[in-house]
This record gives sequence, structure tokens and C-alpha cells, in this order.
Amino acid sequence: MSDGTDLSPPASRLAPSLSVSFVIPLYNCLALTQAMLASLQATLPPGLAHEIILVDDGSTDGTRAWLATLAPPIRVVLQERNLGYAAANNRGASLARGEFLALLNNDLVLTTRWLEPLLAVQRQLGARAGLVGNVQREIRTGAIDHAGIFINARGKPEHERDLPWWSWLPGAWRRSDAVTGACVVVRRSLWNELGGFDERFVNGCEDVDFCLRAAAAGRVNAVALSSRVGHHISASPGRKARNEENTYRLALRWRDTLVRLGLRCWCRHYLEKLGPGPLAPAEQARAWRIFCYAYHLQPPSPDVVAGMAAALDLEMTRWQGMFGPPSGPARSAPLPGPRPAAAG
Repeated sequence: MSDGTDLSPPASRLAPSLSVSFVIPLYNCLALTQAMLASLQATLPPGLAHEIILVDDGSTDGTRAWLATLAPPIRVVLQERNLGYAAANNRGASLARGEFLALLNNDLVLTTRWLEPLLAVQRQLGARAGLVGNVQREIRTGAIDHAGIFINARGKPEHERDLPWWSWLPGAWRRSDAVTGACVVVRRSLWNELGGFDERFVNGCEDVDFCLRAAAAGRVNAVALSSRVGHHISASPGRKARNEENTYRLALRWRDTLVRLGLRCWCRHYLEKLGPGPLAPAEQARAWRIFCYAYHLQPPSPDVVAGMAAALDLEMTRWQGMFGPPSGPARSAPLPGPRPAAAG
């Protein structure tokens, strides 16, 4: 194969019908990978028809020697060179045979009954389901690192770190603009329909971009609030190196969507910045319009939209200074097309 070696068993030795394909990209961090795989195997629901696909993205720390010792239902794919997070996930997903894909980072620590709520929300939403993520706590501090992703007052994706009061109710879930790809479940049919991750994003924002594409196709992205896992945040080398460039690419493609999704956050930020003194009549009227939209009392007024757009445009100007102007029209880049599933 041109992009790597598939060391998995032939199709005749695989289960004919699988519920979940776990796709796990690897790049070094062998000890974390071993602990993560052990936690996955210890927390799988009894009787779950599944496969585990490990995609090694050019590790150099002994990971490949360890992978050679593994047996089915674990499947191993070796990339010839480091191609990045998006490409590794796409490679694993192209070989998957399950109804659902569960994308997992290799630095997770999975806990009892982490998977069942994700599948339950997927099945509850049915044909409307997009990507379903969960609550992730940072291993080192125990603090919540992810309970969904929202678009902040500058038009940039940011992790939600607060839980609603009803989050402990059985089966609780909530909509989210996006969810992290570190631990997420998506129907394989939707993954193929939307073409998987866009590999022009390099280790960042490919998951947000996919969520926005799913939403644009009428799907609901959600967080299963009763699913909790631990996460060694950004353990892979170079994980954050291109964050700004990735966010710039995201904004070039989704500017209008990011403005729309960030409106209420921008309104609340504006209200928090108001001083204690009296306002001029015009500013008082504007503040009232902003308050009414922020708290769902009326639709957004043009000046609300203009304020949020201006905030994002400030970021765009900063990015252009860092990376130069876009090479073509801002939203003309073709989106990924469907990826045919590989045989076997």
C-alpha cells in the first residue's frame, strides 16, 4: 500500500458483523499507549462485537516492536512516515468495518461505562446524529478539560469546562457546536459521506471542521454527559505546534458560521466589559439589544452581528500578519469527498 502497511488479519478471519471499530492513532508515547489499550480492553461492554485498529504514524520509541506482539481483534497499520493526526485517523477509518467508529487518542485513561452513553446518544438521535463526545478530565489535576467545544467571543473554538446541574441524570446529554476528536463516536456511514478529516489541518481543528460539516449537513453534535474519561492532555510531540495556523484555516473556511456561533458569547463578553457608570442613550439602547439577544429574548440585531464579525476580523488580520493572506478565495477550497471503505 502506498501510504502504509496493514498488518491486520485477512478479512476471512474477522467477524462478519461488527458494532464498533476503535481507531487509535499512535505517535511515540509507548507507555501511555499500553496503559490506554489496557483501560480500553478492561472497560469494553461484555459481548461487544468490535475491532481495535492501531495506526502507528511513524513512531521511533519502540512502539513498532511492541505492536508486532499484538494479536486479533487488534489490527495494526504502519504508516511509512509521520503524516499527522488527520491522516492516521483517515487511514484507520478506511479499514474499519463497524457500524460506529470510536476515535480515541492514545493518551486516554478509559473508565467503566464510558462507551455505553456515547452509543446511547447516537442511537437516540438516530439519523440526526453527528459526532458524540464526552466529558474529559485532565489526569494531572482532575479538572474538566472538555465538556464540548463552543465558539468564543473572538470566533475561535474553545473547550467548554462547565457542566450543567443536570449532568448527572441518567442518559443526560447536550448539544455542542463541536466536540474533540480525542474521544468521539460517529457512524461510519456519516464519516464516509463527509469524507473523514481534512488532512490540510495538521494536528488541530480537523475535528472542529468535521463537526461543522456534520452540522451543515443537518446533524446534531452532542456531549454524553455521563461518559467520563481521563486524558493526558496533548502528550504527543508537536501537538500544539500549528494551533494558530490551523485556526486560521478554519476561519477562512467557516468565517460566517463562526460569527453566527459566537454571537451569544460575544454579547456576554461585551456586557461583562461595561463599566459601572451611566451610559449614553445610544449606548444604553445598544446594550439593551445585546442583553436581549444574549438571554434569548429577541433575535440578533445588525450591530450585534457586526460586533462579533469585527472581533473575528481582528483575529483574521493578526493571522494574515503571521501567515500571509489566503492564496485563494476564502471559502472556495474544496471539501473532502466521500472515502470508499477499503476491502477487508
